[in-house]
Amino acid sequence: MTLELILFIILALVAVAAALGMVLSRNTVYSALFLILNFVTVAVFYLMLNAAFLAMAQITVYAGAIMVLFLFVIMLLGAERIPGEDKLPWQKPLAVFLGFVLLVETGYILISRSGILPPAPTAGEGFGSPEAIGMVLFNQYLLPFEVTSIVLLVAMIGAVILSRRVK
Repeated sequence: MTLELILFIILALVAVAAALGMVLSRNTVYSALFLILNFVTVAVFYLMLNAAFLAMAQITVYAGAIMVLFLFVIMLLGAERIPGEDKLPWQKPLAVFLGFVLLVETGYILISRSGILPPAPTAGEGFGSPEAIGMVLFNQYLLPFEVTSIVLLVAMIGAVILSRRVK
């Protein structure tokens, strides 16, 4: 086993454990923190694939900005705890059954159809580099980029106005 494979297995286990912690936690703040951990492990996966720009975007956009927004909404609404009542008792057994069906189907596909996928194509030199992404973003997609920035600004102003207390 190579060092890269060992690191991948460890990160995969951490990512799955963080995702399970996020889903199973009754405290929404803890769920958000588990989601941040999951985002960080995905960023390390990007680094392992030599996609440094995507890794940094993952950290700054998702683990940074989006999660600060989630935590802000959680604290603003006072929804730190999820009530423990079970409104739909049939939902949990159905989810367990469908999860089992998915595992059996995945196992069947992996066992019966091994080697059916063609090898993944390799990307050219400089593909996905920050310079290449910047050139495409600011040349071909300048208008959508600017519209997105205006929409985000309007959303931020709206959040400030909605969170103000009226005296």
